[in-house]
Order: sequence, then structure tokens, then C-alpha cells
Amino acid sequence: MKIDEMITSVRDTVSVRRVFAEPIERDGTILVPAATVGGGGGGGHGHDKDGQEGGGFGIGARPAGAYVFKDGDVRWAPAVDVNRVLATIGAVIIAFLITRARIIKTRAKAGAAGS
Repeated sequence: MKIDEMITSVRDTVSVRRVFAEPIERDGTILVPAATVGGGGGGGHGHDKDGQEGGGFGIGARPAGAYVFKDGDVRWAPAVDVNRVLATIGAVIIAFLITRARIIKTRAKAGAAGS
């Protein structure tokens, strides 16, 4: 794939449709799901025997939430990523335990030196 073809493909891939899904309507309430989308790419210089240039692109998305339209009001309903919440809680607990152990060790050394 040539670089200009890749750029065109990326432009088609990264669109508003990747962020906002089709609205869903039920019982007078309209829901517009939204996602956080990110991507990156790179290209090389040179050609292979067929004249192809090097390059690539990656894209990722995760739910962000939804806009809820009901009775003339709009509100944002965030999506909760349970895995991210648990990972954050686990990281905080580990940091607390390591810090606590170091404080206890430092106090024990200071107490033994003062004796």
C-alpha cells in the first residue's frame, strides 16, 4: 500500500461515526452512545520490489458514555470501566503497602540507632 493510499484509508477510518454511534430511541428517550477513539501510525522510506512503501496504522476505541435526551433535557451518562477502576484501586493499595513498609523500616532503624 502506498503512503497516500494509507492516509486516505486512515482518514476514512477516523471519523465521527467511530466516536458517536447511531442514536437509539426507546419510549421517548434518545440515547447517543459515545466512545474515546485514538490511533497512531508511521511510515517508512523506500520501496520493495513491487514498489510498495512501508507503513502502518493502529486504532483503538473504548466506551466513554452516552448522551441521554429525554423530555427536552440532555444529560451525560458516563460509562464505567470496571477493569480500570479495579486496576486503579489495586495500584493505590500496593503503593500504600510499600510506602507503609518503608516508613516502618525507617522508624525501626532510627529507633535502633537512638538506643
